[in-house]
Amino acid sequence: MLEEINENIEAEVKSEKEYVTENFKENKMGTMPVNRLLLSMSLPMMLSMLVQALYNIVDSIFVAKISEDALTAVSLAFPMQTLMIALGGGMGVGVNALLSKSLGEKDYKNVSESAKNGIFLACINAIIFLAVGLTIVRPFYEAQTDNQDIINYGVDYLTIVCCCSFGIYCQFIFERLLQSTGKTMFAMVTQLVGAVTNLILDPIMIFGYFGCPKMGVSGAALATVIGQVLAGITAIIINVKYNEEIKLDFKGFRPSARVISKIYKVGVPSIIMQSIGSVMTYGMNQILMTFSSTAAAVFGVYFKLQSFIFMPVFGLNNGMVPIIAFNYGAQNRDRLVKTVKLSMVYAIGLMCFGTVIFNLIPEQLLMLFEASDQMLKMGVPALRIISLHFLLAGFCIIGGSVFQALGCAVYSMINSICRQVVVLLPAAWLLSKLGNVNYVWLAFPIAELMSFTMTSIFMVKINRDIISKIGAKTE
Repeated sequence: MLEEINENIEAEVKSEKEYVTENFKENKMGTMPVNRLLLSMSLPMMLSMLVQALYNIVDSIFVAKISEDALTAVSLAFPMQTLMIALGGGMGVGVNALLSKSLGEKDYKNVSESAKNGIFLACINAIIFLAVGLTIVRPFYEAQTDNQDIINYGVDYLTIVCCCSFGIYCQFIFERLLQSTGKTMFAMVTQLVGAVTNLILDPIMIFGYFGCPKMGVSGAALATVIGQVLAGITAIIINVKYNEEIKLDFKGFRPSARVISKIYKVGVPSIIMQSIGSVMTYGMNQILMTFSSTAAAVFGVYFKLQSFIFMPVFGLNNGMVPIIAFNYGAQNRDRLVKTVKLSMVYAIGLMCFGTVIFNLIPEQLLMLFEASDQMLKMGVPALRIISLHFLLAGFCIIGGSVFQALGCAVYSMINSICRQVVVLLPAAWLLSKLGNVNYVWLAFPIAELMSFTMTSIFMVKINRDIISKIGAKTE
């Protein structure tokens, strides 16, 4: 009997070793030349992020055709949507970093445990926002404006987005699983499914084409969540069929406090960092509404337009983080450093391009949103002034993601809090007291300069404390 048990144990250990060896050899994050690897993992994500930015812009373009109040209502929803993304994105960052590091360490049991606990956390997030959608959406709008048209539009829009958040959380976690194992091409496919679905359904559901009832802003919200649900379903199917490095067997599954704590060790700073963005946009909306609802609409339009520049950089991030985490786990300093340097070059180049575009054609960008004369008068200088901070933002974004990938996400959190709460909002409030809304926009480059300084200091520290101590290996 004892002999039989020993034989079974030996067979199981041998099988596990063969599984680990086979999968480790196949994973490109430890073998492919760094520049080609970074581009192969990042370009699909950058393309899909561009498409997402496009449908975000198109969504607002269609809403703007209803009225400026409708556009303002969607803009005022942004803090709540940012919070929703913060919970999902921060959790995803934690899963991504832990899973990729486990791959580098060849700990395949921990890979699957990270994935299953991440899915569990995504379900919890969806339940939280279902409750939010049923209870506090109207008070949320009433705290920002007394314009009943804006409130009614906003409640219709945000209730649907919150109550149906299971789609975006499904999309978040299953796309992260694909990214974490280097399968960014598949992740791109899932995002394209969601984006294209939204683009097609937006005009149909907003304006009532092809026999569909005319639903206005509710149609915009429904088009968004349907796209998210389809993207999530696609991501699930792809993971089950093609992501062989992760075993999603939930038989006997129990949430693991150990794994969840590791996920949130990286994820909580990211959640706080992105949630601070929600606080910032809410605060900015309050400051701008003292000038006019048009000022808040301009701010909302800016956020839609800047996503067309920032989203590709975030796509670059999504390709970069698993490479850094994998090679950190594999103790390969050379590949890690090359990845960071190349990512910095690409990100800064993209941001410089964005600054040029925002300064050359601001009128044309605003006219995409049916801008009135008043919106043009306010929006043209806004885009030109705010876009100055793009020149420093590329370095700061990549630096923050490096901190997260190396398990030092608290640096990103501190930087984000200082940038958006300690500097940006107070600066915007003080500048608003000068009585000219154009001064308010200067808060963005001022805050980014502070962020650049802090990121530089943290990069020096993390290089000294972590990167320089990693065992160097050659390709």
